[in-house]
Amino acid sequence: MKTYVSKLYVELEEKLNAINLEEDDILKKSELSFQTALKAINGLKEKTLNSKFNSQTEEIHFFKEVKPQFMSKLIYHDSVFNIESNRPNGGIKVLKKYYQNELAKLKRYFDNNLEFYRYHRTRSCYLDHRYFIRGKQNIRLTLDSYFFEMDPDFSTSHDFKVSKILANDLLKVYLEDELLKLKMKCENHTSQGGPKVKLAWTASKVALIELMYALQSEGVFNNGRAELKEIAAFTEKIFDIDLGQYHRTFLEIRIRKTGRTKFLDSLQESLIDRMDEADER
Repeated sequence: MKTYVSKLYVELEEKLNAINLEEDDILKKSELSFQTALKAINGLKEKTLNSKFNSQTEEIHFFKEVKPQFMSKLIYHDSVFNIESNRPNGGIKVLKKYYQNELAKLKRYFDNNLEFYRYHRTRSCYLDHRYFIRGKQNIRLTLDSYFFEMDPDFSTSHDFKVSKILANDLLKVYLEDELLKLKMKCENHTSQGGPKVKLAWTASKVALIELMYALQSEGVFNNGRAELKEIAAFTEKIFDIDLGQYHRTFLEIRIRKTGRTKFLDSLQESLIDRMDEADER
C-alpha cells in the first residue's frame, strides 16, 4: 500500500503542477485542481477500504501524515475557488479589504483551535491513539462540524483538522500574494511614465515566459546585455502581469515531452498562414 500511496501522491503533484502551468484563469485552475485532488482521494479511499493496516502505529501514521497531504490540496483549491468566485467588483481598496477579511478568518480558525495547533506544530503524539484511530470520536475532543459528514471507515476525529491546518498554510500564502499584487498595482498606478496605450496580454503566462526567454536568448535587448530579471521586470510592468516563479516555469517548459517551443512554433505557423493568405489576394 505504501508504494501505491507514494505513486498516487507523486502523480497528484505532477497533475496539479501541470494545471498551474497551463491554466491562468484562477477559477478554472482551482476547479480543475479540485477535481484532480478529489479523484486522487477517491483512489486513496478505495485502496484503504480494501486493505488492512498491519498495526495501530501504521493506522495513526496514515491518518495523521498521509491522508492530510491529499485532503489539504482538496480543501485549499476549494477555498480558493470560493474566495475568487465571491470576490467583489471594485477597486484596489475594496479587494484589499476583502482579502484581509479572508486572512482574518484563518486567524479565527487558528485561535479557535489553538490547543490542537500546538499539538500538531510540536509534533506531539501522546493523544494520537485518540485523534487518529477510527471509531474513537468523542464530542469532548472539539470536532469539526464537517466530521459528521465523513465516512467513519475513512476518517478519524482529527485527520480533517490536520488537513485544514495544512490547507490554511497554503491559503495564507495565496492571500498574502494577492495583497502584494494589489500593492504593486497601486504603486504602478501612481508612478509616472509608461505607455499611454494599454495592451493586455491575453495568451497564457507560459507563452509569455517562453517568448521572453527566446528574446533574451537572441540578445534583442540592449545589444544582448540585458539580464533576464530585467526583462522579466519590464515585461511585468508593461503588461501589468505577475509572471510568478518564471525560472520554475522555464524548467517545466524544458521538460515537456512534446512541443518544448509550443508557443514559438504557433507564432511561426500563424505568421506563415497570414503571409500565404496575403499572397492569395
